[in-house]
Amino acid sequence: MEAALQDRARGCAVGAAVGDALGMPLEFDPPRPETYMVREMGVGRLPPGTFTDDTEMALALAESLLWACPLEPQDLARRFVAWHRAGPYDIGLHTRSVLARVATGTPWDLAVEAQQAENPESAGNGSLMRAWPVALAYWDDLNELLSESRLQSRVTHPHPECEAACAFSNATIYYLLQGAEKAESVAEAVRASSLPAESQATIEAAPLRSRDQLANSGWVRHTLESAVWGLMTTDSFEEAVIQVVNLGRDADTAGAVVGALAGAAYGLSAIPERWRQVLRGQWPIKDGLVWRTPDLVRLADRLLGVQCIDEASATG
Repeated sequence: MEAALQDRARGCAVGAAVGDALGMPLEFDPPRPETYMVREMGVGRLPPGTFTDDTEMALALAESLLWACPLEPQDLARRFVAWHRAGPYDIGLHTRSVLARVATGTPWDLAVEAQQAENPESAGNGSLMRAWPVALAYWDDLNELLSESRLQSRVTHPHPECEAACAFSNATIYYLLQGAEKAESVAEAVRASSLPAESQATIEAAPLRSRDQLANSGWVRHTLESAVWGLMTTDSFEEAVIQVVNLGRDADTAGAVVGALAGAAYGLSAIPERWRQVLRGQWPIKDGLVWRTPDLVRLADRLLGVQCIDEASATG
């Protein structure tokens, strides 16, 4: 495996957590003016450098992929429920409702179906924020990457726009890992991921937007818009995540998504060491939560080395 690909994969994993933690203090805030942007890890609801549910759920997805690849959705749902039961500080309302149903014994697919039926138009960003481990596990198989990206979304977010957003984001990471330029990666990912027309139009227009045109809400389409805008209108990892998290509102999730994309574009070596050193989060144990500093570099390497079996070919 070439060193450049490994550096970009490591950048994707670390970058997602950095973007999440940098955005954490700015969540729910209004956009910051360009002359008064937050540029360092700060104190918010949690201590500086703390990542949130965005990264916590991504870690659960990564661990599930390391346990079984292709992804086993029942195992992923089980890991999400264990995390939910431990009482994480932050969890989205839609995700909370789905996992609460699963926790009572409802199979994950029926739980998702029931929750979506209550609000058919629900298309939040809760599956997009955690999707990047699939891109690393399937760095050399675009077709399976697209399929598995959609599957991990369906465990909590079955809306077609959510599934397509995860496929697009991970396809962009796929092309970036191969060394493609940012614009080429986004264009190829659009072609590969079968996006709804409205989502495709939003992505293609994103680089032309001004900061004050970006809503950056919890709607998955808005998160894609902010992340693509940040990736395409800046020239460094640092500036990409700073620009996006300072849009406020759902700052941590948009930060996590652009962090994964920009990390894959520029590599681990482009992520400031001062940000990497303070990263930490909470993780469930039997009786609650513990503070944890995961080795995201090693995690990225392990995901790159996963042997994912093509079930069709394996069964003859």
